[in-house]
Order: sequence, then C-alpha cells, then structure tokens
Amino acid sequence: MIDYMFPMNIIRKINQQLAISGQITPEQLQQLADDGYKSVLNLCFANESISWTNEQQKTELLGLYYVNLPTKIENLIHQTAKQVFQIIDELPKPLLIHCDNSKRSAAIVLLYISTKQGIAFEQVWQQTINLDLL
Repeated sequence: MIDYMFPMNIIRKINQQLAISGQITPEQLQQLADDGYKSVLNLCFANESISWTNEQQKTELLGLYYVNLPTKIENLIHQTAKQVFQIIDELPKPLLIHCDNSKRSAAIVLLYISTKQGIAFEQVWQQTINLDLL
C-alpha cells in the first residue's frame, strides 16, 4: 500500500483501482488528477461541515468523473450496498472514495473488496462492526 501525504489528510492507496481518504482539499484534488486518477466518489452529505463548495465542478474541470453518493454506514443494508458497489464498478479507475474522516470510505472499500472475493455480505458486515468502522 502506498500512502500520499497531504496537509489535511492521507490518501491511502488500497490497490491499483481504489484509494480512500477523509475530506480532500482542492490541492489534493489537483494532485490526484496529476497522479492519473480518473474518478472521485464523495460519500458526504451536503450539510456536513467538512465539505467545500463546488467540489463537483472543480473535479470535473480537472477531467475527473465525480459522483456524490451521501451514505450513512449504519443504515447500509445489503441492497443499498449493491447500489454503491455498482457505482464503484462503473466509475473509471483509479478511483478515490472519500468521506469526512475516512471511516465510511474504509468500510465501503472493505465491504466492496470482500464481497468481490465471494465473502458473504453479512460476514463482512460483522467484521466491519468489529473493526469499529461504523
């Protein structure tokens, strides 16, 4: 795993396709574009105080795809998770998944990768709870 250190947050590269972080800054966004990232998936809600204005517009101006999919992990059920996973599948890679403090993005990536490996959602969900990612 390769980590990129930025002033506000660390972007953790999980594999060749996925990275996670807390709320990114405009400078981090530029660095992601420079590093060849193709997409950003933002799990934050509009009313979260950590977000910055025009993130979607600034992301798209850099040529990256952007999806804002507000997600509360504690409300995530198997069907909702499938919808999130479908968006992850469809977005061009490499993809950064971010939220306010990286717990949601870490949980989503853990669930996504594990279910892709054939582990039952319920089993991975229990592991996620045990890791205190909720």
